[in-house]
Amino acid sequence: MIALIQRVSKASLTADGVFRGRIDQGLVALACAERDDSEKDADALAERVLNYRVFSDENGKMNLSLRDIKGQIMAVSQFTLAADTNSGNRPSFTPAAEPKLGEKLYERFVKKLEAEGFSPVTGVFGAHMAVELVNDGPVTFWLRYPKKR
Repeated sequence: MIALIQRVSKASLTADGVFRGRIDQGLVALACAERDDSEKDADALAERVLNYRVFSDENGKMNLSLRDIKGQIMAVSQFTLAADTNSGNRPSFTPAAEPKLGEKLYERFVKKLEAEGFSPVTGVFGAHMAVELVNDGPVTFWLRYPKKR
């Protein structure tokens, strides 16, 4: 699975024109399942997102995780993260999981965040979504689990 995480000072989300929620300091995690991903991968990626040290400590070093700062999280499904952009001028989405599996693993990712004590603002799988955010830094990281070559 892939997550593109962005450190934000605030963010809001609508899905199909319906307001879903907002967060203050925390992370926006755009999540994508690939064809061979499993529930184990979704759980491991959620743990990695929660523990990834992207927030500054008292010395200005990125040494604190979302857990450490007790921040908020927004989880949005985004299959385009799995795009193959190596040739041509149009992306191929063959690496992405089929929609049924993609939705199952996105929901598993969200459930793991909840099981770890977070209340994520979530998108709606397959819906047209609009995310507004203020990227703090800017700080953005692309995470993948399991690591693939």
